[in-house]
Formats: sequence, C-alpha cells, structure tokens
Amino acid sequence: MAKILVVDDDRNIRELIRIYLKNQMYSVVEAANGEEALSIMEKEPIDLVILDIMMPQLDGWDLCRELKRKYDFPVLVVTAKGEQAHKIKGLQLGADDYLVKPFDPQELVLRVKALLKRYKIASAQTVMVADLYMNRSTYDVTLGSERFALPLKEFELLFRLASYAGHIFTREQLIEQIWGPDYEGDERTVDVHIKRLRERLARKTDSVKITTVRGLGYRLEVCHD
Repeated sequence: MAKILVVDDDRNIRELIRIYLKNQMYSVVEAANGEEALSIMEKEPIDLVILDIMMPQLDGWDLCRELKRKYDFPVLVVTAKGEQAHKIKGLQLGADDYLVKPFDPQELVLRVKALLKRYKIASAQTVMVADLYMNRSTYDVTLGSERFALPLKEFELLFRLASYAGHIFTREQLIEQIWGPDYEGDERTVDVHIKRLRERLARKTDSVKITTVRGLGYRLEVCHD
C-alpha cells in the first residue's frame, strides 16, 4: 500500500484529499505546513507528496526544492496559483505534476495513480516504451528487433526520459540528474545530446520521439497512428 503525504494548511482540503485517496486504499499522512512535512519525512517512508504552495512556516516552493534535494519520489503540486509562470516554476523545482484548485478529486486520484506507476517504472533497471526497450544493468537498447549501443550519457538521458514518458524535464533538471550537481559546463550540452538521440531514433523507429515543450524543456512521447 502506497503512503501519501498531503501538505496543505487548509484542513478541509486535506480531508477531501484524504477521503478520496483512502477510498482507493492508499495510506494517507497529513501535514499543515512544510516544516511539519519535513519532520514526518524523517520518521516514516513516503511514496508520494501532494503539496500546496501558499503555506506558513515553509511554503510549497521551498518544500518542493527540499524534497527533491533529499528524496526520490513524485511530487504533485495542488494550488490556487494557476498562472503559467507558477507552473513553470513548479516544474523547474522538480514537481512531477501540477493541479489547480478548485480541482476534481477523481482527477487528482488518477494523477496520483499515474505518478506512482511512472515512479515504479523509473525505479526499475529496465524500461519499455512502445517498441523501445532499455536495460540499465547491461546498457542494452533495443528498438523492435534491432539491438544497439549508445554512448553512456545518451543512454542515461534516454533512459531518464523513457522512464518518465510524457513528463517534461527542464535542461536544469537533466543536467543535475545526468551530469551531476557539480557540472560546470554549458547546459546547452543537453540540446546537443537531445539532437543526437533524435537523429538515432528517427533512423530506427517512428513509435517514439523526443519533443521540445517551448519554455519548459523536453519529453519523450509515444507516437500514435
């Protein structure tokens, strides 16, 4: 049973989310602010965090930044801040998804399920998207029936994108996750690697592609007929 931490200073919102998640057999833990959430994280394992932005003592921006620095699980931001700039900021801080209040509780449940499924795939050593199969233990890549190798950074980049197919990654996130937080080179190196991967994929398959989301970053998409 997945354990979900709901962080919101509005008790009614926490209760609404808790009821819907418990109906889906999830275990739910609640926190009224960011500091309380971090205290809970130190005491028990959490599989996913749902957090509000406007909170006292430690707001959602700072909490999201801290969670992504210390832990490796999905973060779903639920907030009344619906402007595009806030969405971009949340994604830049590492949020995995974004839902604006007022929201449909059933949609929230569906997003939670999708994030947990995606995270489970990402935690594995293998990933399969359409006819793309990757094995991180052997660094093998298979497209359809063709098996081939990729340079290490290209493999890690494609594995990350494929593990979270459909999720948008900023250049900053990819630099930190693939090249490491101490990387001092130009972040445009991501663009160079993306271009090479696009060319390789285009020569071998039309089932998946890497797309640019203007103003945000990159994502791997499954191409449908």
